[in-house]
Amino acid sequence: MTADSRTPVRLVVGAAIVDDLERPTRLLSARRTEPSALAGGWELPGGKVDDGESPLSALHREVLEELGVRIRLGAHVPGPRPGSTWPLGDRYEMLVWLAEVVDGDPAPIEDHDELRWLPLDDLRAVAWLPADLPIVETLETLLRRHRPD
Repeated sequence: MTADSRTPVRLVVGAAIVDDLERPTRLLSARRTEPSALAGGWELPGGKVDDGESPLSALHREVLEELGVRIRLGAHVPGPRPGSTWPLGDRYEMLVWLAEVVDGDPAPIEDHDELRWLPLDDLRAVAWLPADLPIVETLETLLRRHRPD
C-alpha cells in the first residue's frame, strides 16, 4: 500500500485497552509527549511495526515499552481502509485491537506523560488526536454493545 508511488505507508498498531474485555466500562487514553507536532494530544497506546515483526508482536512490545504492562487481546477493531486499517495522515495506517491488562499497572513510561481511564459515557473527555477520533467514535458504538446492565 502506498500513499502515492513514491511514499510507502508505514503500518502501526494500537491497543484500545479496556478494563474488562467481556464487560468494559472504561477505556485507557494516553497523552503524547513526542513528536512535538503531536505533543499534548491523546491517543490509543501503540506504535510502529518493525521490519520482520508481526503486527500482534509489535502491539505487545509497544504496550510493554510504553506502559509497562502485558495485555490480552480481544477483537480486532476494523478500519475503513483495505486491510481494515485506520488512516493516520498520509504516511501511516493503523491496525487496532481491543485489549485488557493482564500483568502490571499502566504507567506513562515512554512517549506519554499522562494516562487517563475514561468512562464509556465520556470517551471524549480528552482532546484526542484527529486521526484517533474516528477510532474512538467506532469504539463508542462497539463498546456500548458490551455494556454491563
